[in-house]
Amino acid sequence: MEYYIYDVPVFVTAPLEEGIDLPVFCQEVEDILPHRLLHNLDVVYVGELKPGQDDRTAAYSNGAIYMSVSEPTNFDMLESFVHEVAHSLESKYGMFIYTDNLINEFKGKRERLSHLLSAEGFHINPVLYGFTEYNEKFDDFLANEVGYPTLLSLTMGLFVSPYGATSVQEYFANGFEKYYLDNPRTVRDISPVLYRKIEEIINDDEA
Repeated sequence: MEYYIYDVPVFVTAPLEEGIDLPVFCQEVEDILPHRLLHNLDVVYVGELKPGQDDRTAAYSNGAIYMSVSEPTNFDMLESFVHEVAHSLESKYGMFIYTDNLINEFKGKRERLSHLLSAEGFHINPVLYGFTEYNEKFDDFLANEVGYPTLLSLTMGLFVSPYGATSVQEYFANGFEKYYLDNPRTVRDISPVLYRKIEEIINDDEA
């Protein structure tokens, strides 16, 4: 059977979980995301992820979104897909997205996070809080030493999702995901600069 999201082909290369209805998933994407935001997407693969992506549920690379068959529900798939669409937009809008005002908003939140975690007894080289790009050591610190349940409670109202603290790229992608799948006002209230960036991309007539 052939599947499409708009005119983008979706290839299934491994058996899906029982809770996944792929035609419904494809329709849900079309109901949520305008076609023009998929301009940099050529194909979607649902199956086993490529080597190096094994610890992820989805990844975007060179015009393709790769999605794991281990997603338990359609909504989990939807979250992963919308998140990776955000990363696909970086190729066209990266210079616009990652300007000083967004970097400063992100750094300000990282600084507050450092105080919150220190107060709870979690310590790492403070220099790492100033890195905006992905850093494996900092990611491991958040995921395994602090843990996302703790991070979730500490970052409520600071980041729209705890994973958004990982890097400025994930800050953007998580905000984009929350904008479409939760409530745009949540993004606006927590991350106003990020919210304005998303709004301008959505309203770009050339998108």
